[in-house]
Amino acid sequence: MTLPTGPVHLRQVRSGNLRSLLLAMLDGPASRAELAQRTGLTKATIASLVEPLLQQRLLIEDELVNSGRGRPSRPLRISAGAPAAVGVEINVRHVAVIVQRLDGSTESEQRIEADNRRSSADDLVDRLADLVRTVRGESRRDLLGIGLAVPGIVQDGEVVHAPNVPGLTGIRVGDRLARALGAPWVAVDNEANLAALAHVWPHRLVGDDFVYVSGDVGIGAGIVIGGALYRGGSGFAGELGHVAIERAGRRCTCGSHGCVEQYAGLHAILRAAGRRGLDSLLPALREGDRRARAAVDCAGSALGTALASLVNVCDIGTIVLGGNYSTFFDELAPGVRIGLGAGVLAAAHRQIRLAASPLGRNAVASGAAALITRRYCLEPELLLTRSSSLSPQD
Repeated sequence: MTLPTGPVHLRQVRSGNLRSLLLAMLDGPASRAELAQRTGLTKATIASLVEPLLQQRLLIEDELVNSGRGRPSRPLRISAGAPAAVGVEINVRHVAVIVQRLDGSTESEQRIEADNRRSSADDLVDRLADLVRTVRGESRRDLLGIGLAVPGIVQDGEVVHAPNVPGLTGIRVGDRLARALGAPWVAVDNEANLAALAHVWPHRLVGDDFVYVSGDVGIGAGIVIGGALYRGGSGFAGELGHVAIERAGRRCTCGSHGCVEQYAGLHAILRAAGRRGLDSLLPALREGDRRARAAVDCAGSALGTALASLVNVCDIGTIVLGGNYSTFFDELAPGVRIGLGAGVLAAAHRQIRLAASPLGRNAVASGAAALITRRYCLEPELLLTRSSSLSPQD
């Protein structure tokens, strides 16, 4: 059999090798010899790949290091001055922007508390554009792209349903933000999906199989199986907040009744606790306030009941609580475990791990930035050309 050797094949081979190199660099600084070991490529191949990355200042060389064995080496690292990605988050009660480097490290971030439930799309875009300009002005570097996370269902760039921020429904908000910023494009996805992505890119933080639960006014879930997001046939998987746990229960913003977010969403918790915000709920919990404690226990049990259905269907053993849930995880977790224990079939024979997100409230914006950095690492030729005419791809 004759192996293909034409120009297209050679470009594909080089692109694959470059991708292997960048993925290896995500594990930290390394010499050329160490990179050859990490990737399985020859030292000559590594040398040819590294040179253009050094010329474009995507990589830099550290000072000579003498390990005591062989010749001294100069470790390579991803340059702190390399182009960065911007992650933008719209949520019910806040907006946030983060600037991240290729290796996932954060350069700058801002978060503004704001009630977005009655905001129009134009108001939201203006607010986000101002915030991005502020953060971009602080970083003063080339921009790879912008990722945008929204609290709703996204299909082909359009927000088709956002019950808690209705001003977004039916809007191609990414296109509007791109026009406001003069950017070629803005990639858009659901906030829980992107928060889950932040737990697998650029590093696996909680394993290969888990459900990330985003707790705010609404409740979303990002499902990760085998290290990849599970989106479902229409891309709508993960709408945990609208799992009904009480058929004749409270009216929900989605139009249904008994949805779990009406019992375990942040507004429901604060209302039951008689508190106006997290800044008063958290001290009350730490001081042993009975009403606050009861509100969080009931919310945890309701959330656990909804999660039990997901575990029974998907058989996923790790549940990660993020967003605002991560700020009072220790108080919420006992109720969640009670709900899981009562609802999961053969619970005694399963190992269900419940954990707080290591990214806390930054997970969503970090995932929005990861949507961009991941693309450039997996399609490394774009790093060298940085073409602004390409359309976003997930």
